[in-house]
Amino acid sequence: MNFNIVEFEASYGKSKQIPESDMPEIVFSGKSNVGKSSLINKILYRKSIARVSATPGKTTTINFFRLTDVRFADLPGYGYAKVSKSEKDRWAELVEGYFAQHRDIALIVQICDIRHSPTKDDMAMIEFLYSTGFNFIIALTKLDKLKKSQQQARIDALTSELSEFEGIRLFPCSSQTGQGIDEIRKAIEESIISE
Repeated sequence: MNFNIVEFEASYGKSKQIPESDMPEIVFSGKSNVGKSSLINKILYRKSIARVSATPGKTTTINFFRLTDVRFADLPGYGYAKVSKSEKDRWAELVEGYFAQHRDIALIVQICDIRHSPTKDDMAMIEFLYSTGFNFIIALTKLDKLKKSQQQARIDALTSELSEFEGIRLFPCSSQTGQGIDEIRKAIEESIISE
């Protein structure tokens, strides 16, 4: 699979605007400011195809990126407090509407910050993915922000915090150093092959 050939395809603010799925999709989900855009850029060998913002809550649409034989879907970040209720409701409709469609979802990359316990919103999303049977992995971003001695302790703590979800797959990674990115690319490739 070639991660180098990619183009930004479209953005949609309402679920009814999203065209039908015509190729496997890799979905990226996570709270605002968790490093979602940086991770997508790193996987795609790009600096800024997914726009990185200093302000959380900037991605308010589902953004699609087209590769040769797969599409990346970047969901809006959740859990940002400084957003109006009407805007939160629109985001909820957009994301719930997306998942309610008959889409060819090969893999969901759920993103959490390795430095912190999963938030209530993270746990709700993981519970949703687990209970509905979606194929998903958890990318633990910002690994570079921890000392080597802290990394395994955080992985162990997260494994324990997520122990109710049997067989969950954790991928510690850093968009800065590239650590763990090849493993995520491999998981994406395997999800397409097993389709």
